[in-house]
Amino acid sequence: MTLPDGSFFELVRTVFGKIKTPFSKQALIGDLEKFLLRADIQKNVAGYLDARDGRVIAATAFLGEPSAQDLEDFFAGDIEAAELGELLVNLEERFIVYRFRDESRGFSSIALNPLFEPILRPLVAADHLLFPSIPAADVSCDSGDFTAIPPPPGGGGLLYDERIPAVLLSFASMDAEFFRSRGSGIRRKVLNRAETILPGFPLETLVAAMQVLGLFAGGEEELSADHARLAAFARLSRQERAEYFAAALFCRNDVHGEGALPPWVLRGKLRFCASFIHRLYLRLDPARLYPQATVNKFAYIIGRDGGEFRRDGLVEIMLETGLLVAAGDRLLRARPAQPASGGGRAVVAMDTPFSMMVSPEISYGDAVKLAAFSHVAEAGLNVRFEINRESAVAAFNLGVDADTIVVLLQRLSAGRLDENLIYALKDWEKSYREVTLHRGLVLVLSPERRYLAETRPLSTLITETLAPGVYLLPETLEDRVLRSLDKAGVSIVARRNEGGRFPVSEAPSIGLFPPLRTGFTGGKEGDAGITANTAGGLPGDRKTPDELTGRFQAMLKGMRFEREKHDELAARIERRLILCESQLKDAVLRYEKLEARGMDYPGKNLIAKQAIALQCPVEVTWTAKQKRERITGIPAALEKTGSEAVLVVAAGEGTDAVRIPLGKISLLRRIKKSIFETATG
Repeated sequence: MTLPDGSFFELVRTVFGKIKTPFSKQALIGDLEKFLLRADIQKNVAGYLDARDGRVIAATAFLGEPSAQDLEDFFAGDIEAAELGELLVNLEERFIVYRFRDESRGFSSIALNPLFEPILRPLVAADHLLFPSIPAADVSCDSGDFTAIPPPPGGGGLLYDERIPAVLLSFASMDAEFFRSRGSGIRRKVLNRAETILPGFPLETLVAAMQVLGLFAGGEEELSADHARLAAFARLSRQERAEYFAAALFCRNDVHGEGALPPWVLRGKLRFCASFIHRLYLRLDPARLYPQATVNKFAYIIGRDGGEFRRDGLVEIMLETGLLVAAGDRLLRARPAQPASGGGRAVVAMDTPFSMMVSPEISYGDAVKLAAFSHVAEAGLNVRFEINRESAVAAFNLGVDADTIVVLLQRLSAGRLDENLIYALKDWEKSYREVTLHRGLVLVLSPERRYLAETRPLSTLITETLAPGVYLLPETLEDRVLRSLDKAGVSIVARRNEGGRFPVSEAPSIGLFPPLRTGFTGGKEGDAGITANTAGGLPGDRKTPDELTGRFQAMLKGMRFEREKHDELAARIERRLILCESQLKDAVLRYEKLEARGMDYPGKNLIAKQAIALQCPVEVTWTAKQKRERITGIPAALEKTGSEAVLVVAAGEGTDAVRIPLGKISLLRRIKKSIFETATG
């Protein structure tokens, strides 16, 4: 009803041929509705439907009256924009979809024709047309368990591993000067040490990810752990930690540099990204394999529901971190295995009395506790920690006692702990308690060590005796006090970290890592594509597209028409516009030239001008340097260069325009944007 009269009557004539006079738009629309509702016509409309039609129909229903751009974004990487445009125009010509101006949204939307609801209902419900997948059992591939994936340092990748925070926690504690001054990156000596201890470990990338998570904070030169956030991170499931880790890697470029985000903005982006990954991960069935295009569609839908979000490269991050596993050209969701730290199973193997190999099956909490009292010695193909006096004292400063360490190691090693290690821990703890240096420089000496206060290096620094064995020293002389004690033969000095605590200790939740929300259950999965008889409720003897076109082509062959009319009707049959014999007999044709070839210079010139005026895409085929070239794009201009016309085509956003001499074009074809293009613009 909103079309200009010329376009309206042209469409009606494609259905009825000659129009009897007098006539009105309302009456013709009533006749058109009756025609399309006829049982034989509906049967033929259904018979013409194929898998390509079904995908666009299902997407139109799934997206809820989308724009053409919405459909193009949804099918990105699956159906080329030009092919999708042709499909939409063909579905319009067959009255299956229509466009209308949605004033509330400010653009043209696409909807399904309600007259064909009985035909289209099965396709609307056939989500397998949009999200194809196959059973994983049909393809030989790895299980995808997190525990089956090698530790990330060994492969030089970024696969998520519960030991990563522990490795970084231990490694960072070994050097107070971790960063160069003014936040200009990790010190060279630290990177050199990492090359030896952590071969293949992408240190800078993973440190940035841990800073995004807030598990580590970078000061002027130090990389320090945030024990509250380490504890909060432990309250997530293994799967959620992997998802947060992937999100942190995705956001890591927002930490430093000119584009650095304020911390509160970065935290919000991290949570949104982790939630997005969580929803996408749960949408995939671990028993099925998905083409990349299907996973991209799920990501598009989640992003469309959740607001603007740049997700380029997100699926690749999920592959790198092991949330997804590649099986040929398809993707499989990895199964998050449960940690094997209980039930008497060893996840730590003591290879010497003071060193241990750590299995990837260790839980995050246990790994971080382990790093609190040991130093990482190797994180290559194997992950190995060792305990020495320095690492034990660091744990004592966090409030961890020797008994706690022994109990933990006995559990993780399934009771295979050397007595020499137990003895050493007890001895170091005894020495630790004998000499204590409090901040504010209050020196406390046990009775058997009070003689130290009489030694010359130390006695000159004591300003006051507060109580027996308790001495006050100037706050600025901590380094001199430590040197004096060292000269007196004291190698272990307790300096309790009042703000610290044993990592992953029991503490109230502070909401630093909120549970990831779910949503978008999408549709059901299936194996089959649309076949000739998938439209429920229709006769079982329904014809296939090839049978219908073959039948009408046979009818056309028996009719006598001039060549031009015959060719146009044959084209209509191919486009599946002929629904009954009368549309061949009574056809009224207005030939519209959509393509020109070879030496048809005037035809190519005409089509180029029409396409430029309507801003329709064109398909151009030409030969350059003895090579056949083909592009699809929007023509920008038809320029005159000397005696030759040159067609300028914009092949896509971000690409340079292509200039093609009209005479060298072997095929120029205009791709209609819509049969309603004169009304919708």
